[in-house]
Amino acid sequence: MTTLAIIATLNYHLPQAADVLLAVEAIPMADQRLLADLLKVKGDCSPLTTIEGMDGLGRRTWLHAEGRIDIVYTATVAIDRAPMAIAGLDTVPHAELPPAYIQYLMPSRYCPSDRHENFVTTRFDGKSKGDRILQMADWIYTNIEYAPGFSGTGSTATDTFISHRGVCRDFAHLLIAFARAADVPARMVSCYGLGIDPPDFHAVVEVYLEGRWHLIDPTRLAPEEHLVRIAVGRDATDISFMTIFGTANLISQSVKVEESGAGSGDTSS
Repeated sequence: MTTLAIIATLNYHLPQAADVLLAVEAIPMADQRLLADLLKVKGDCSPLTTIEGMDGLGRRTWLHAEGRIDIVYTATVAIDRAPMAIAGLDTVPHAELPPAYIQYLMPSRYCPSDRHENFVTTRFDGKSKGDRILQMADWIYTNIEYAPGFSGTGSTATDTFISHRGVCRDFAHLLIAFARAADVPARMVSCYGLGIDPPDFHAVVEVYLEGRWHLIDPTRLAPEEHLVRIAVGRDATDISFMTIFGTANLISQSVKVEESGAGSGDTSS
């Protein structure tokens, strides 16, 4: 078991009043137990309103604000998760998929999986779907250069496939597109990760094999057993840590994740 201490700090200025949707809180799950967490927002804003996250996991928070807002999220999370092991695993029949997961077979805004079906069919030949996902992840790690600042917020999996460059969200989008092209349900996951360099919000992938979701990080910046999930969704559209319905100017932003000696505690929010 690994216990992580997390501090995320977001400082923004909103020139006009705007609605803001935050997704920065760790999801309480069986393999990542929240020992303590607290979200604080300082500035000229409305009371916070929380809503359920996608697939019923975690929560997101609405606020209405103007001017400077200072957001601080702190958490202590105990992770009890085995290393990723999907070799030999297969998908369940489509008709047995939970209805909410059917969308993760389909192309989405940043993951146009239909454009990659020919490449996936001819390039990856593992005996099981899990074997093929591992081949896809190896191909991406080998062939895509991790290049901060190269891609933009509008970059799709196809753009990354062509340019062979990107950051964590681009690596995740490409693996999702490949997986869906092979009829494997795949969703994007925002997370905190131990050892991410430079420290920031991180994006990885979950694939649905043999009735459960399995984490996989195609960048290999952090082992899956050192990741803390924040939000899940079809692609970057659904997992953004901060969605602003208006305009905002970044003042500063930081994410810090360290191992903690904490062993127990109460969750607060």
